[in-house]
Amino acid sequence: MKTLSQTWFAEGYIDFELKKYTLLSYLQEIHRHFDETKLYPQLADLIFHYNNMRAFRQNKEFLKQQFPKKFTQMDMQKLEMLYEQITDDDEMMRELEEIMHFALEKMSNSIQDGTQIYEFIEDKLRIFPVGLIPLENVEGYFLLNDGHARDTRVFHYRMSMFEKHDEKYRTIRTSFIAQWERNFVNTLESIKSELIRNRTELPNPAVYGIETDLTIPLEETLLPIAKRCLVKYIGSAA
Repeated sequence: MKTLSQTWFAEGYIDFELKKYTLLSYLQEIHRHFDETKLYPQLADLIFHYNNMRAFRQNKEFLKQQFPKKFTQMDMQKLEMLYEQITDDDEMMRELEEIMHFALEKMSNSIQDGTQIYEFIEDKLRIFPVGLIPLENVEGYFLLNDGHARDTRVFHYRMSMFEKHDEKYRTIRTSFIAQWERNFVNTLESIKSELIRNRTELPNPAVYGIETDLTIPLEETLLPIAKRCLVKYIGSAA
């Protein structure tokens, strides 16, 4: 995937036409994936660059607080040098402001396009418990079906919590287990029974079915959205 550096808008020769070409080339690649209903990692990368640029416009300290994991110490030193160099040059700052104004508007429009695709797919997903769900549901399995696949894909999941700026967030880690052919024998209930019988480390697992009638790419779209929707589903039931 064609991508941008973390400080692409302020690197090298700061020229509006040059940066405009760089951005439009990047967005063209993003939309090519969107047209194929492939959202990830493109949408996440686009949102990162949008937030990064907005933060840079405010100040470098805010940027440092917002992205402590994304930036390395070397990145931050480079960013601080760029920030100081640019803010000391009025002409350069005006050119950069024009670049950022243009880029933020274009990126915002592209994010809206990706978000519309995401929300359409999210609306078509159905999540439901398979059998009884234990009180402890931070770990278990989900059984994924789309509109065209001949198989039910089974994933192990584990959720955890982390805090950022006094707010708590849920994260989810998943791993592919196996797939079962979809037929009248391999029902979701029978797959759950097989999992319990063969994977004794989880004797009473939480198991969820996730289904959609849409036919969409698994790795780039269906699986990432299914994971996020499952986190939201479990969180709302907590």
